[in-house]
Amino acid sequence: MRKYNIAVVGVGAVGVEILKILKERSLPIAEVKVFARSERDIEVNGDIYSVKGISSEGFEGIDFALFAGTEGEKGASVTYAPEAIKRGAIVIDNGADFRLKPDVPLVVPEVNPQDIKKHKGLISNPNCSTIQLVVAIWPIYKKIGIKRIIITTFQAASGAGKSAVDQLFNEINEVVSNQDYKNLKVPRVLPQQLAFNLFPQIGNFAEFDYTSEEWKLVKETKKILHDDKIKITATCVRVPVKTGHSEAIYLETKNTFTVEQIKDLLSKAPGIKLIDEPQSNLYPMPKDAEGKDDVFVGRIRKDPFSKFGLWLWVVSDNLRKGAALNAIQILEHLLIFKK
Repeated sequence: MRKYNIAVVGVGAVGVEILKILKERSLPIAEVKVFARSERDIEVNGDIYSVKGISSEGFEGIDFALFAGTEGEKGASVTYAPEAIKRGAIVIDNGADFRLKPDVPLVVPEVNPQDIKKHKGLISNPNCSTIQLVVAIWPIYKKIGIKRIIITTFQAASGAGKSAVDQLFNEINEVVSNQDYKNLKVPRVLPQQLAFNLFPQIGNFAEFDYTSEEWKLVKETKKILHDDKIKITATCVRVPVKTGHSEAIYLETKNTFTVEQIKDLLSKAPGIKLIDEPQSNLYPMPKDAEGKDDVFVGRIRKDPFSKFGLWLWVVSDNLRKGAALNAIQILEHLLIFKK
């Protein structure tokens, strides 16, 4: 069996998660090279990786390049993806720079794996919140049809990077030390205090006073589903959770359904784990989703005032399925296509 050379670009939270999962999966890998802005050694689960400074020449001999996030003022993929492709690599990009380009596939393997074959050297990973949303609704969309989605996300600090997680823990420590949670002096990288607080802003405010994160959910979901007619509106909230995004999703379906039918569809769908026993206080929570590959769904219930209304509660590890794992699943499909 042929083995392949892999490059991982970026060693932030997502880059580290990619390295962990590459080791966990049984992939035909000859060598993993790690690139970032500066050279250093890093340790990931007991393994030492020698990080090299990123350069165009570094992609010589690379078969697949996984861009984990931002390196510098713009996504590293803007500068280096064309160089990697020129040297024969297929690029899987976790950044936002190419997601909505018409000729770049935007892929969640449980939903639209067929789009992978349309690539011209580059495939985009969707936003973390979009990934868990479309995995959860796809079985319903296929079988019953969906006209409208109203979604509120509750997004963990790690979605904004390690510095945001540090802010959360430093703020919590200050509150514990000083018993004052309103006048914290910890430097902030987020627009507001996060400890003992939450706020409805992720990204910059854009059209119609929706944030860029909210527009990602709208536009990326339409592209993945190949459905410009579906109506989607979103509110994105940052919450004091380390890792694991939660979503309250309201669907207006095209056809009637029963809750039992929805549970049956979701329980059989790949990548989904059903936890829905509210009478026993069992439902998805971010603390239980951290480190797990699945998208967890629960609190499934009909709108009592509309026969087409359905509520879902969806939780997933934003660093794994929301980023690193999804990219590696795309890689696995590419390897299957090469056989």
